[in-house]
Amino acid sequence: MSSVNQVYPVIWQSDASGNAPDRVLLIDQTRLPNEYAFVEISRCDDMARAIKTMIVRGAPAIGVAAAYGMYLGARELDETERDRFLAGLEGVAETLRQTRPTAVNLFWATERMLKVARQTLGSVDYLKQALLETAKQINADDIQTCQAIGGHGLSVLPTSPEKLRLLTHCNAGALATAGYGTALGVVRSAWQAERLERLYADETRPRLQGAKLTAWECVQEGIPVTVITDSMAAHCMKQGMIDAVVVGADRIAANGDAANKIGTYSVALIAKAHNVPFFVAAPLSTIDFSIADGSQIPIEERDPEEVCQVGDTILCPPGVDYYNPAFDVTPASLITAIVTEFGAFVPSQIQTELQSRKIV
Repeated sequence: MSSVNQVYPVIWQSDASGNAPDRVLLIDQTRLPNEYAFVEISRCDDMARAIKTMIVRGAPAIGVAAAYGMYLGARELDETERDRFLAGLEGVAETLRQTRPTAVNLFWATERMLKVARQTLGSVDYLKQALLETAKQINADDIQTCQAIGGHGLSVLPTSPEKLRLLTHCNAGALATAGYGTALGVVRSAWQAERLERLYADETRPRLQGAKLTAWECVQEGIPVTVITDSMAAHCMKQGMIDAVVVGADRIAANGDAANKIGTYSVALIAKAHNVPFFVAAPLSTIDFSIADGSQIPIEERDPEEVCQVGDTILCPPGVDYYNPAFDVTPASLITAIVTEFGAFVPSQIQTELQSRKIV
């Protein structure tokens, strides 16, 4: 396997020769860690399929991919009359929205692209170009956002010990964003500041994002990483092996309740029981102020095969039933702070604080 230093999971590629259409390159995360390969996407339906099948995953990365998907869908529309074009674009947005219901960045990105189209004056061709430029800006902004999250997260990590041992669940790294990462961005910042001793990565059943993706990213950069099974977190905390937990989020309610990969709630409960600080790192676009609390967050349920099968190996006997929610919701009361690009906030005060600063 070739070594990769800088990871960008969503890349816009223009063909100057004109021999092929401009397209999006996605790192195929379903092939990692065994194969580092890209998938070329030049149609909106293919982008929707890539999001649905988790070729691209992680709320911020899904948002970036959806933004490009909006442009690709716009490019496919033959309408030259403005109102008809905008109606067609609404249909494109709906196709993308149907892919992953929990990741709010998907809805944020499609709405931003629709808003640009509605507010841009000029020909339909000019609107299409404005959509492409907006998608590129969303991509670039996300990298800067994650770097800011990393810095703010570093500032609120425990000051003792000098070298920290952190635990994360799922993948909230460069692969889950446009680059750098949210939770793993905090880890990267700690590593660069020489404050990280080791990262412990839950394997994250049933899709194994921690074992496959988080561990892979750390290996690329030489960050010390130890993979543990999800059921080992309590033992590790009891043994004093974990100084803090840092996870990402796919949607955060106005009161600070946070939805993240299934199993995160369990880690938060364990952290509370062992007085280990528990941080959620996510951009402002992940906060859904339209919902009051986590009970209103839609939870995606996925194919039972993810539970009963790993690769070609069947784990369970025929005839059993399966339950496979992809996410759970961690109550705000279990979260030490939510780290955004604008700083770290006590969950219950995040809406008030952001409003007082005129950020939202």
